Amino acid sequence: MKKSNFIALILGTIGIVFFALGMCMAMLPEWGMLDQGIVCGVIGLAVLPITAIVWRKMEGKAPIKLNAKALGAAAVGVLGALLLGVGMCLSMAFGKMVLGIAIGLAGIVALLMLIPLTRGIH
Repeated sequence: MKKSNFIALILGTIGIVFFALGMCMAMLPEWGMLDQGIVCGVIGLAVLPITAIVWRKMEGKAPIKLNAKALGAAAVGVLGALLLGVGMCLSMAFGKMVLGIAIGLAGIVALLMLIPLTRGIH
């Protein structure tokens, strides 16, 4: 394993753990830690872009250019993830199985669209 991949693995894990723990702290009223959870989640969200920047720098790659294609791909990714999550919530928590499966499949299709959107079709 290259050093850059190892550093990205460690930083990514730290960011995700902080974000996940922060969301649990904020969303579980039994814990009573809303403010601390928000701080922890924001720290996790701050570490993740730093991870991408550090990895690209160690690999000698150019910084990510924010153009319409990159922003569109990010929007499709966020929309797909949200649709998939809403579908799972409807199926598992609210008992609306058919609606949840339909919305979840729409999210999966949106996420699958990212492959030809970012890589193109050859």
